[in-house]
Amino acid sequence: MLSIIRKNCDIGSLSVIFITFVLFAVALFTKGLTHDLLLESAVFLVSVKLIIMSYKNSSAVMTTLKSLDEIHLSLQRLENVESKN
Repeated sequence: MLSIIRKNCDIGSLSVIFITFVLFAVALFTKGLTHDLLLESAVFLVSVKLIIMSYKNSSAVMTTLKSLDEIHLSLQRLENVESKN
């Protein structure tokens, strides 16, 4: 499980997850199981959602860059073929 997280998240995302979880745990013990726990849970879930969105955005960018590199290589091959003719 940890290898998947390390592979897919950068150090910034991991630190945000860790800090948010620690703050959530501290709030859980200081506030107890009260109404404020819902607010703390919401903040934690929003942080996780932002990190997931960041990961998906990073994946989309990498896919786009890979496609652009393939297009660039195809154009270079076409130019080489045309220059030989």
